[in-house]
Amino acid sequence: MGGAGARTAVEWLASAARDPEAVRREWEHNPLGVALLPAGRVWDVLILGGDLGHPTLDVLSGLVERPGPVLADFGDTRVGFFVPPGTTARWLGGGVRGLGRGTWIVVPYPGRPTGVVRWLVPPDGTGRL
Repeated sequence: MGGAGARTAVEWLASAARDPEAVRREWEHNPLGVALLPAGRVWDVLILGGDLGHPTLDVLSGLVERPGPVLADFGDTRVGFFVPPGTTARWLGGGVRGLGRGTWIVVPYPGRPTGVVRWLVPPDGTGRL
């Protein structure tokens, strides 16, 4: 991801927090390159086990030009799909954990490698989910 795209993505992700500037500082100073962000304001996250999440991403990639943001926690082999806020309140599927209002998720800085959490599809900054 280029510099301008990463900056736009950072602004979009940080907008989920009550204090976006604190999120930017956390990304700069946290040696892991991650920040804890609230779900449910700008986006919800659907978390699937890697055995289901990776094939799901493959299918989505074949259906749309570019899926919305997707991250993976390689330590736990889980994949998180960023979806519109309120999605988890209506989710009926099994085998999927939903993070919505009142929950938090570890989010890596876009465009930088981190130790355990990585973007499979980084946010593009447009807010498209």
